Amino acid sequence: MTKPQRIPFRRALIAVTTLALAACQSTPITPPLLDLPLATATAAPTLDRWWTSFNDPTLGALINEALANNLDLQAAMLRVDLARSNLLLARSYLYPSMNLGADSSRNRQTLVGSQPLPASFNPTNNDYLVGLRTSYEVDLWGRYRDGASAARSELLATEYGRVTVRTAVVAETARSYFGLLAADAELALLRETRKSRDETVALQSDLYRSGVIGDYDLQRAQAESAAVAANVALAERLVGTFESALAAILGRSPREVFDARITRDVTQVRLLGVPEVAGELPSDMLDRRPDVKQAEAQIAAASLRIDAARAQYFPSLSLTASYGSESAALGNLFSASALAWGIGASLLQPLIGLQAIEANVQAETARREAAVVSYVQTVQTAFRETRDALLANRTTREAVAAQTEHVQKLKAALELADLRYRSGYSGYLEVLDAQRQLLQAQTLQIVAARDVRFALIDLAKAMGGGWDYQAAMAAR
Repeated sequence: MTKPQRIPFRRALIAVTTLALAACQSTPITPPLLDLPLATATAAPTLDRWWTSFNDPTLGALINEALANNLDLQAAMLRVDLARSNLLLARSYLYPSMNLGADSSRNRQTLVGSQPLPASFNPTNNDYLVGLRTSYEVDLWGRYRDGASAARSELLATEYGRVTVRTAVVAETARSYFGLLAADAELALLRETRKSRDETVALQSDLYRSGVIGDYDLQRAQAESAAVAANVALAERLVGTFESALAAILGRSPREVFDARITRDVTQVRLLGVPEVAGELPSDMLDRRPDVKQAEAQIAAASLRIDAARAQYFPSLSLTASYGSESAALGNLFSASALAWGIGASLLQPLIGLQAIEANVQAETARREAAVVSYVQTVQTAFRETRDALLANRTTREAVAAQTEHVQKLKAALELADLRYRSGYSGYLEVLDAQRQLLQAQTLQIVAARDVRFALIDLAKAMGGGWDYQAAMAAR
């Protein structure tokens, strides 16, 4: 006589044991360790309201308007509201549900077994029921707890996403504003130059009619005036482009974007004045960047989603209870004899459909791996932007100093060229060449001054400026 086979039982025992051990496992919610550069800053700069260092009330007013009305920022706030609602929904599964119900039914019976009802028997009966019904699924394996924790991490991610948009809106407002100031300065320079060129053409025309100069000198003077006029038109278009872009960032109405009236007070002196920012790498670089904190929260949420998906392998325990009144007559529904109650429990273990659960676990695992890759890319981008901004912050300041000296030298050269021409030692071509070089140098000086401000804006943004990250960290 052969012994009964116990291999299927053993396999089932091994499978149950494996699942039980898997239930005790949890996916790491922390981001991976990366090879980071060493910090060089001895004292971290305060950049939560970095734009105030420019001492420009107009800039401050524009940034306040953008923070209040920018549409991208409003959309980010709505995403936070949506994530907060999802968190409330996820937390609701941790508590029992209770409902107040009322039922009524009316039935007619025509047979008792295979025999017809007696003539004296009423074939119609009523049933009325009113009471409280409650149900609760015991979170044995932490599926709902993990789901609620994942929703909380997703809420944190959307909050950090809102801050990321906020810092970008502040930086873009400042960039557009200083770009507009530079365009204004360039336009003012070109208009002044065109006026000077027109006066020169008038003078050259008088000299030409007097026979002092020839046709060549007159044609060159007229050509230079026309070239400056063309540049004036381009500068006017650039000013208009900056105005409409800034109006859109500020969240103004379509009519106001089309009109694009931006109030500002621009002078060349203010345009060249730029505050100083420490050009070193802070030790808390990753905590300063809201996009990095957002990526960290997304990893945590994805990890918790894996655990919640894995918990579906195991049985679920549901408890139910009811308390109320039930009666065949509506008038007796609330009498003492109509009292009805019930309690129950059910245990449900999935047997078929495990592949769907496994597919869900694999999908959540893939999402976590994608979140890890996104985190690495975000950190990489953070240090690349910081390095580029630190380099730009140093080199643009050197460039504006050199360009300022260049302008001063060319002004002196123009004075000498004009003196030589009026004394008859050189032709008018030398004066035109000196004027052309000075105009180009003055334009580059304005661009260099703008680029210094752009570099400072990029540095503040790269280092997570635009929000009080220390207060945000303390609140967690």
